[in-house]
Amino acid sequence: MKILVVGSGGREHTIIRKLKESPRVEKIYAAPGNGGISRDAQCVAIGAMDKEGVAEFAKENGIDLVFVAPDDPLADGMVDTLTGKGIRAFGPVASAAIIEGSKVFSKNLMKKYGIPTAGYEVFVDPAKAMEYIESKNKYPVVIKADGLALGKGVIIASDHDEAAAAVKEIMEDKKFGDSGNNVVVEEFLTGPEVSVLAFTDGKVVKPMVSSKDHKRAYDNDEGLNTGGMGTISPNPYYTDEIAEICRKTIFEPTIAAMNSEGRTFKGCLYFGLMITPDGPKVIEYNARFGDPEAQVVLPRLKTDLVDIIEAVIDERLSEIDIQWSEEATACVVMASGGYPLAYKKGLEISGLDENGQVEGATVYHAGTKYENGKFLTNGGRVLGITASGKTLDEALAKAYNAVGKISFEGAHYRRDIGKTK
Repeated sequence: MKILVVGSGGREHTIIRKLKESPRVEKIYAAPGNGGISRDAQCVAIGAMDKEGVAEFAKENGIDLVFVAPDDPLADGMVDTLTGKGIRAFGPVASAAIIEGSKVFSKNLMKKYGIPTAGYEVFVDPAKAMEYIESKNKYPVVIKADGLALGKGVIIASDHDEAAAAVKEIMEDKKFGDSGNNVVVEEFLTGPEVSVLAFTDGKVVKPMVSSKDHKRAYDNDEGLNTGGMGTISPNPYYTDEIAEICRKTIFEPTIAAMNSEGRTFKGCLYFGLMITPDGPKVIEYNARFGDPEAQVVLPRLKTDLVDIIEAVIDERLSEIDIQWSEEATACVVMASGGYPLAYKKGLEISGLDENGQVEGATVYHAGTKYENGKFLTNGGRVLGITASGKTLDEALAKAYNAVGKISFEGAHYRRDIGKTK
């Protein structure tokens, strides 16, 4: 098979390296890919949002399958465009990807179908939003931009001034563009967070192994929210008992709700959960693999990913027995100094071999380019260093040992990934 993966980050590199393990795969292309991906796939200069360009390339090059990995092209209907032209594609259609593309839609869906989530209200007027926040006078309070915002459109305000600043930033200053036309003001939930990715063909849902993301930029969960600074799998808080509650009250009801709305979801659905004192609740949905959750979940997958993808597309996922490794995995993200705010690009990365790897771990490239035989930084999150072990401590030790072999000017990473409070 010839497969084209759309996207350019660490998630896409992880997907490509997993696809490479399949004996069914002959050639992998990436659009547009990155420096590290170029060592594992043929990168083509087509933007991740270029629906027609992707479709044309797939037709001209006899591509058997297109894996649309990022949120933006999914929300924009790339899968619709491809399937409309007779090209097999993995990922939800636009009408289903709205579960991530609009926080207002997803919150209203949960309310309508009784799926446990935080209490909330939706606002189009900044003054009304502040009036509501002041009337509740309960902090912290969660303020979310309605649309896609690179995983950064959620602000947890700890007092009135921070809430006022958040509402202004999202709704008036339009920090996230039109994504901030509406906001969701939500009660603050407490408890351990869990990420569960799941394969679904719209009929059955097959959860993957659990993971835990670390969103804040600095140790001890301090600093700004990022796209994710590291992950571990399995999540120590996600017991078999919790998993069963989630299946009954969240996973299966969500798939059924989307079907009832005429928005059948086929692909990878990400459940961002919080294990509250009142049981598990949904914080958010994503319509695709999480990044960097994919970097710890996919390495544990033993079943051929191509077989799973085809079963999802053909709505026969119930026939596939998905097997997972018992080993633990850990991923530490090496980011550019200054991320998630301003940072330099084009800095040389030392310590990687010619394939962009380091012994003892797998290096997933997120923001790199490859020029004149060198890997250079080209994004906020630069590398995700993943290792596995019989225990989580062993996996973490291997990952941090590998991080120690890699360097670039201003490199920043958290030193407390996987530490439970």
